[in-house]
Amino acid sequence: MAMDRLKLLILGGTTEASAVAKALAGDNRVAPILSLAGRTKAPAAPPVPYRVGGFGGPDGLAAYLEAEDIDLLIDATHPFADRIKRNAVAAAAKARVPLLAIRRPQWTPQPGDRWSVVPDMEAAVGALGETPKRVFLTIGQKELAPFRAAPQHHYVIRSVDPPDVSSRPLNAEIITARGPFDEEDERTLLGRHEIEAIVTKNSGGSATQAKLAAARALGIPVVMVARPEHPDAERVETAEAALAWLEERLRGA
Repeated sequence: MAMDRLKLLILGGTTEASAVAKALAGDNRVAPILSLAGRTKAPAAPPVPYRVGGFGGPDGLAAYLEAEDIDLLIDATHPFADRIKRNAVAAAAKARVPLLAIRRPQWTPQPGDRWSVVPDMEAAVGALGETPKRVFLTIGQKELAPFRAAPQHHYVIRSVDPPDVSSRPLNAEIITARGPFDEEDERTLLGRHEIEAIVTKNSGGSATQAKLAAARALGIPVVMVARPEHPDAERVETAEAALAWLEERLRGA
């Protein structure tokens, strides 16, 4: 382990990653590096040193951990970032770097919810049915292409950046926005666009949960894409728990 400041790599792009980075900014015991995938064109500037882009698979990540003399690795990637999660587990084992994964709890249906749980986007398209509907898509900009197979629907798409024209459904309008969102605003949006169905991913967390409460209140059905199974790793559910884990290791350093 480094003799001066503990070197920490945070695999980020989530609310939890930002919270950990913010808490460590100015902590002279830790030298954090926040890694962003680069999917968002203009990410909010983090308060700690950061890098953007991939590592080149598990071997590339392991090589980075070794070359940068990283002491600890925190995986705070999105619940649907399955590949990087698996790469992190493999790389940490290869480089012999302790790994902690932040795995936020999934959303669970509440009384009054009208959920259809499906395994992937292709199944989500099928769950919408053949009858034309006004559909609110909140699935990010990278997984829109399957909905091109169902052009009978009118889609309202919300994402941080405008999605590529070649991937989005033809009959679509775009809303660019970054969470968190509140329930009142979500109700207004759903009503204004006369939304009849919502498609979303079971990301968990509070930043975008308000749309589910709004759908419940308005009786709008939700097609919920189940999150992938995560690889085994030491894990916590919150940024606060991750910071407590880090504090324990700082005391033992």
